[in-house]
Amino acid sequence: MLADIEPVNRESTASIIARQLRDAIMTGSLPPGTQLGEADLAARFKVSRGPLREAMQRLVSEGLLRSEPHRGLFVIELEPEDVHDIYWVRSAIEKAAARRVVHSPEREQVADALSDTVAAMAKADERDDPTALGRADLAFHETLIEASGSKRLVRMARTLLIETRMCLSALQGTYDKTRQGTDERIAEHNRIIEALRDGDEERVLALLDAHMEDAVRRLAPDMPSLTKRPERK
Repeated sequence: MLADIEPVNRESTASIIARQLRDAIMTGSLPPGTQLGEADLAARFKVSRGPLREAMQRLVSEGLLRSEPHRGLFVIELEPEDVHDIYWVRSAIEKAAARRVVHSPEREQVADALSDTVAAMAKADERDDPTALGRADLAFHETLIEASGSKRLVRMARTLLIETRMCLSALQGTYDKTRQGTDERIAEHNRIIEALRDGDEERVLALLDAHMEDAVRRLAPDMPSLTKRPERK
């Protein structure tokens, strides 16, 4: 039926632009609230406005950009309700992944890979590199989700983890500016790994819940527990 369609081997221009914009939002190079000007971006990317518009619309559909009539496109700004929602959904996704991993014959290998990301967190802290620390933190959660073997969980988590990266610089500032504060953050991840190695599903899930709750408490202290639905304003 579609015999005349040939495989596409190269990433499209719009895909490349979307990926670079996504990375810029994730790392904070395009901070929350930034307005994206077509003319300026087209000049910087050295492309026509067609693929640029396509790329930006992809990010609108992903929820990373918002459109304001007669004003243009802006990088989203995360309100406390957004933070609560991000971590609530992440908790569901990561616990689903953990349930698979904890009963997997490759559980030890996954735990080893997770330990590598925690070691990277510690090294980033030694270098006083919060960007690398945030990247390693996200790598922990990406590794756990990918280890589930579920393409759909990975796809569902992709935008959430970008939004999480937008939160991490703020989250970093909520920990004490001491070794004790950093050790607390790393210890949370190590406890999850230990429970995973033990094959203790109940403890893994409880630790993931506590990890997400702690992030919400630090980032949005006025919001309710993740087990409660926030009231609409």
